Amino acid sequence: MPEINIQNKPCNEGVAIVIFGVTGDLARRKLMPALYENAKHGRLPQPLYILGFARRPWSHEKMRDVLQQGVVDHGRTKPIQDDILDPLLENAFYVESTFQNPEGYEKLDQALSKLGVRNTLFYLATPPGWYATVVENIGKSSLESCQNGWRRIVVEKPFGRDLETALSLDQKLHSVFAEDQIYRMDHYLGKETVQNILAFRFGNGIFEPLWNRKYIDHIQITMAETEGVGTRAGYYEKAGVIRDVFQNHLLQLLTLTAMEAPAVFNAKAVRDEKVKVLKSINDIEGDDALKNTFRAQYVSGTIEGKRVPSYRDEPDVAPDSTTETYMAARLFINNWRWAGVPFYLRSGKRLPRRVTEIAIQFTQIPLALFGQQNLAGEAPNVLIIRIQPNEGITLFLGAKVPGGAMRIEPVEMRFNYADAFGGEPPEAYERLLLDCLMGDATLFTRRDEVEEAWRLTQGILDAWEQQNLRNLPVYEAGTQGPHGADDFIQSDGRIWREISSSD
Repeated sequence: MPEINIQNKPCNEGVAIVIFGVTGDLARRKLMPALYENAKHGRLPQPLYILGFARRPWSHEKMRDVLQQGVVDHGRTKPIQDDILDPLLENAFYVESTFQNPEGYEKLDQALSKLGVRNTLFYLATPPGWYATVVENIGKSSLESCQNGWRRIVVEKPFGRDLETALSLDQKLHSVFAEDQIYRMDHYLGKETVQNILAFRFGNGIFEPLWNRKYIDHIQITMAETEGVGTRAGYYEKAGVIRDVFQNHLLQLLTLTAMEAPAVFNAKAVRDEKVKVLKSINDIEGDDALKNTFRAQYVSGTIEGKRVPSYRDEPDVAPDSTTETYMAARLFINNWRWAGVPFYLRSGKRLPRRVTEIAIQFTQIPLALFGQQNLAGEAPNVLIIRIQPNEGITLFLGAKVPGGAMRIEPVEMRFNYADAFGGEPPEAYERLLLDCLMGDATLFTRRDEVEEAWRLTQGILDAWEQQNLRNLPVYEAGTQGPHGADDFIQSDGRIWREISSSD
């Protein structure tokens, strides 16, 4: 185990970020580049130390080299400035230990004592199966050398794999940390366009009066991916779309789209309103869950001119797997604003484009204009909030085509983030890591929010398990998705928006 040869420092207001699982991709691809970008703009508290904790026989130098290469490969702004990165790496140290070995935590405690920092941020960048073990060992160790500072812990998703395991993990966390010390990370909430949902809704008087059941016909929330499972088959076989993105990403986007305006913009008020939305969603279980959801699995097809294998032929996937790679759901929110308005959520792998968007479909006009055909469609007004790629907002309108005839065709008004603000938006982890350090929990999920999301999801999981299908409906990779999903929404007299690269 490498020695941390630093002179003991007196207690100071510095921060130590302890990254459990520092040898994994998350630290290299996301955390270190995010710290670098924040350091570049002078946002980080000083002094700041990075303590990596993992079982590989690395030295301090090896960890620094890997983290440096991570910034070089994945940093958002180039070229990389050595005068910014080098000081970060000089304050980075490695603790070699398995997650279950108490001696490793004693070594970590000694390092924190030498550094003299009052404040510690623990970051669980480990596989989810190790969360409880790490938290338990933190609880058995002091890991706080100076008094009157703060301790916080960041827990990456997935937060449990069902309601029971989520509650169990929460119980373990609360045996060591108070709720205001726990930061449950869903990186989608750190995306600028996701945060812009609230700014757009509540900062523009033209739209908020229309944001209700009187003027909105339905809402579609889509998260489409071109990738298959890659190296994640071991995880994905147990998770599927429902655990991977529905229980967290899609429901988070729903709550931000549907929530009421908070009295003040702080963590408690915003999260209170999000929880109200989840509590207002109809429970769907048993036959209702089967009626209001659809699932499928991709088979071999062509994406971007390349033939890709079926899900069952992916490495480490069971040949008779019934794990869903596509899911659609129909949800209703029982409150005065949204009563009767369906929210359609869908996500799938091996679809033709990588797209995440929220589409607000406004109500139809009551009569055709002057009896002429409306080529913009019966409901031409659609507002698209694009989360990725090409972050921005597009409003589709019906306008008269020049000429003598009263002919209406769709036109668009577009806001593009890069064009308007001169560059790509910051990575989600830049904002979220900084919020952790500053103690702002607004963009992190609270305990009751996680429980409500799992309550809703658990009813679907139970219904699917009781259905016990031996084969799921299928869709060809590279297509818009399964035909059954089209029937699912068309039974309501509606159609899915086409999954396209830009709008």
